[in-house]
Amino acid sequence: MVRIRLRRVGMKGQPSYRIVAAEKEKPRDGRFLEILGFYNPRTEPSTVEVKEDRIYEWLKNGAQPSDSVKQIFNYSGVLERYERFKAGEDIAVLMAESEKMMAERNVDPRTRRD
Repeated sequence: MVRIRLRRVGMKGQPSYRIVAAEKEKPRDGRFLEILGFYNPRTEPSTVEVKEDRIYEWLKNGAQPSDSVKQIFNYSGVLERYERFKAGEDIAVLMAESEKMMAERNVDPRTRRD
């Protein structure tokens, strides 16, 4: 079974994550099938960059998002747009809306000083 999940990258104490499609049995930082995006929780606001067309393809073919990825997708509106995609809305319209939303949200990411 394929899962869409997070793969940790970054230095010790400074995590950032890749959103990847990987087999369920593989380790967290092990082999993966495809990189689908990037998530950095250390910026204010959190940076999320995703390839929505590829995510739609994986979800359509039965991949399941992990709980943390599902929260990220809800935060960025991916799941809502995927429901509209399943209902028959044109993918070009959804991609344009996604690009506009990402441009508004990822304006000036600055790393927090924890």
